[in-house]
Amino acid sequence: MMKCKLGDLFEIQQGYAFKSEKYIDNSPYLLCTLGNIGEDNHFKYVDDGKKSYYPDDFPHEYILEEGDLIIPLTEQVIGLLGNTAFVPHTEGYQFVLNQRVGRIYPYQGKADKYYLHYLLKSNLVKKQIEATASATKQRNTSPDKVYDVDVWVPAYDEQIKIGKFMYLLEQKYNVNQNINDELFSIAKGIFDYWFLQYNFPDENGMPYKNNKGDMVYCKELDMDIPCDWKVGSLYKIADFINGLACQKYRPAEGEPFLPVIKITEMHDGITDATEHVSINIPEDKMIFDGDILFSWSASLETMFWYGGPAGLNQHIFKVVPLTGYSFYTFMQLNAYISNFRRIAQSRKTTMGHITAEHLHHSKIAIPPIELIKKYDEKVAVIFQQIKKNNAENLYLMNLEDYLLPLIINGQVKFNRMKDKDEV
Repeated sequence: MMKCKLGDLFEIQQGYAFKSEKYIDNSPYLLCTLGNIGEDNHFKYVDDGKKSYYPDDFPHEYILEEGDLIIPLTEQVIGLLGNTAFVPHTEGYQFVLNQRVGRIYPYQGKADKYYLHYLLKSNLVKKQIEATASATKQRNTSPDKVYDVDVWVPAYDEQIKIGKFMYLLEQKYNVNQNINDELFSIAKGIFDYWFLQYNFPDENGMPYKNNKGDMVYCKELDMDIPCDWKVGSLYKIADFINGLACQKYRPAEGEPFLPVIKITEMHDGITDATEHVSINIPEDKMIFDGDILFSWSASLETMFWYGGPAGLNQHIFKVVPLTGYSFYTFMQLNAYISNFRRIAQSRKTTMGHITAEHLHHSKIAIPPIELIKKYDEKVAVIFQQIKKNNAENLYLMNLEDYLLPLIINGQVKFNRMKDKDEV
């Protein structure tokens, strides 16, 4: 192992100051921002209606290529500094390097970019990078400050072996995520066809509406719905249990604890920055694998939780489907979320949100329970596979957390790894 400065290993290109008044709805260039770097060290797509496209009137040296390694220079959220991400493959557009994000150029023969990806997130290096940051609300660092961080690194050939092995784990994680995205898309497609387009199988197995099934005008929804469907609120299909103000339930010293799930953990899983809560909180405020979470403040979204036992923080509902409604409940809530986002935006002060009253006032067309059960049976195998993939990804994350300090400290060798070009 050789002691050196990070500045001996790579150079950082700082991003361009794109002007917000020039943002457009679509173009071949999409800004890569701090929001694209996840706290889990993966590239994160931003899909909340805030994508920023830019016209072709900027220096092209800021266009990012697939596989480029990017690093944040501002701590947009706690724990972000030291994380990096690889720019993914894109179709129809390219990411461009926005200010406060840097692109890492490793020096040939001195540093492997895959190894750097894991070196920079290791606790020893990450804490040094965080220590270089200054300011109060959002702390900032700079390339020169990052360059001055001390590190111990193995020879270049050993870096390549380490980087390849760790990146293979990450690729497996990404494959599982992509499979889950496609599986969810299938389940959503069936839901939309059956319950939004009303083309569920009729008694002859034909699409109901397309096959002239009986429809009736519903004044409450101002639309036609199948004749035997009813109108109700989301409370007709599930209970919504709000989380705790977890700061009031901190564990005593030496007491077992649960991780606190806030909106950040919904996005990025449990990290070193995750807070703790006593295990003695009310049972209905605990969450377990397979529970449905719905954040009702800031970023309104739904997800299945697969991160193990945890305590639920306020601003998030645990959604408990009524008997027989299971997967249908998740899909129906997911379909209705755009209505809640409009409500939250219209009443936004510092942070848009909805209330239990909005849940009571929600209006949905509810099909007979027999049809809901038929849907749940049809998609059960899809969600079982999603659960399995998520469990494997949790294992991969834990494995990486276990191996990373051993590898960075030079306690693990990779004698059988082949050339980098196989990555």
